Amino acid sequence: MYFIGNWKMFGGLNSLNSLHRVIKFYKGFKRNRLVKIIYCPPSTLIRPMSKKLKNSRIEVGAQNCHENENYGAFTGSINSKMLKDVGAKHVIIGHSENRQRGESNKKINNKIRSALKSGLKVVFCIGETSQEKRKKKTYQVLSNQIKTGLDKVKNTRNIIIAYEPVWSIGTGLIPKSNELIKIIHFIKKKYKNLKVLYGGSVNPKNIRELKSINNIDGFLIGGASQDAKKFIDIIKKTYN
Repeated sequence: MYFIGNWKMFGGLNSLNSLHRVIKFYKGFKRNRLVKIIYCPPSTLIRPMSKKLKNSRIEVGAQNCHENENYGAFTGSINSKMLKDVGAKHVIIGHSENRQRGESNKKINNKIRSALKSGLKVVFCIGETSQEKRKKKTYQVLSNQIKTGLDKVKNTRNIIIAYEPVWSIGTGLIPKSNELIKIIHFIKKKYKNLKVLYGGSVNPKNIRELKSINNIDGFLIGGASQDAKKFIDIIKKTYN
């Protein structure tokens, strides 16, 4: 089971002190061989976090990357090669917060291909808005996002899909269990070898409901991952 913490725009060097608690828990957790923890902090923390987590089996990822795999005149941007150089092993691509800022499916496809070429593993986010859900376009939207996002990607071994309904992120709302089972089954039927995670308002209160969905391969966790106690609680409750 994957537990990926997306710290979003959060954290300074002092925030890394909270990792000691997670490292200690993970080391002593009886089922730690069944658990894969990945932290995706802001780019400013990738290097120091990688050093902090050395020898812990917890990995570090980035939250986005530029689609150009070569250096160039892109002020303020960071590409996948640069992320790998400072210790990232994974990168989140296609998060709805970036889609809302204008990232197209085509641009996301370019980013995925660039990241894979640089040797990063990709956490590929897909999800529908509340309006698309109301119009019963969920499957059409997801199908289009996957098809275009993975266009010309021959080897999907290093891709994990994170289903994050846009209407769920930060709202406290989560899909009904029967809906989620159907959606994950739909994604896995299209891409049989892919792991599929759920993301969107995952917290210690709703994890028991979410973990009962037996075709889920883990969780992409936002705000709750910034708090070591909440993050640990989510992992514990997944197995208790």
